[in-house]
Amino acid sequence: MIVFANTTKRFRRHKVLDGIDLTIASGDRVALVGSNGAGKTTLIRCLLGEYLHDGKVTVNGLEPRKHRREVLKRLGFVPQLPPPVRMPVGQLVRFAAAVCDSNPKQMHDIAGELGLDSRKIRRQPFNKLSGGQKQKLLIAIALGRECDVLVLDEPAANLDPEARHRLFDLLAERQKDTAMLISSHRLDEVAALVNRVVELDLGKIVLDDHVADDVSITSLLDSRITLTRADEAVAHTLREWGFAASADGLVWSGTVPGPDRLRFLGMLSRYAGLLKGVHLEEKR
Repeated sequence: MIVFANTTKRFRRHKVLDGIDLTIASGDRVALVGSNGAGKTTLIRCLLGEYLHDGKVTVNGLEPRKHRREVLKRLGFVPQLPPPVRMPVGQLVRFAAAVCDSNPKQMHDIAGELGLDSRKIRRQPFNKLSGGQKQKLLIAIALGRECDVLVLDEPAANLDPEARHRLFDLLAERQKDTAMLISSHRLDEVAALVNRVVELDLGKIVLDDHVADDVSITSLLDSRITLTRADEAVAHTLREWGFAASADGLVWSGTVPGPDRLRFLGMLSRYAGLLKGVHLEEKR
């Protein structure tokens, strides 16, 4: 599906990718992790055909640089930073659909599932949308095409918990017949989405390991948080996760998507001194 063979990229004298050998097959959900400057974005741009490089990169046997239209037609991409596009939302969706011979209706429908009525804002310029709206639209454009390769760079950034859970559902629908490369600087953000971890450091692969795949992407956890005292900072954060409080503000109840459990616990750790009890139980 995706093959990097001795892929090397230099910017002047600086070697950003150093002889990368990596194969990603259909059904692989790969977390591409590493610190800033490790080479993650450069690797993705080589995969998209944006950079010249030494060695080879192929997608379904085609080189992205030489066969860019054919490759991008079957590849869905969500960038970390939204492009500064001034095109109205409706025109952007029609353009994206035309590039990959897809139905714009499907892109609008997926945006709606993520909580964005893209038809209602079709005349608004893309660059005037909020960060969350941009992210939802870019995900809808990527998932609204018939693709067998997904490249997602920090895909859940700027998404509210409900939209994150729906994104996990959409990825689960494709997990058996799609190769996914999910880039993040933090493994806990994507750990439950993937079945393989590739870590880059200074342009080299320092870890390539398959991980336990026991957690369903679509799982949900009932959660109850008990505080030692009411606190507005904790309350504000838990409301953002869709939690509701008891009358005295000491007990909070809600639902956490399974893939977000580490992220949720990481958030709670900031308020460890106020936690009296934490209960998480997977729904049956």
